[in-house]
Amino acid sequence: MTDNRNAEVAYLPPAVPPTNHGHTVAAWFTMIGIMVGAIVAAVGVTIAAVWLFWVGMGIVVVANVIGLVLRNMGYGQARSGAAPRREPAAH
Repeated sequence: MTDNRNAEVAYLPPAVPPTNHGHTVAAWFTMIGIMVGAIVAAVGVTIAAVWLFWVGMGIVVVANVIGLVLRNMGYGQARSGAAPRREPAAH
């Protein structure tokens, strides 16, 4: 028999099961855009080209904006009370 008097109490929020772990068009587009922008910016820093760094940062900003637009169009994680947009299954 175990003694639970010294056990630590954990106050955790209720667990919500993930619906798709971010496997959406909006999430993929946003993350790939951010990674490409970061690589372009890193190359700009490495070769000391300030303009290339800012081009990379611009790519990151554009990827975030387009990802937000895609999410609002229904290609992202569903909000409560809304169903995500699904592509028709190919037969």
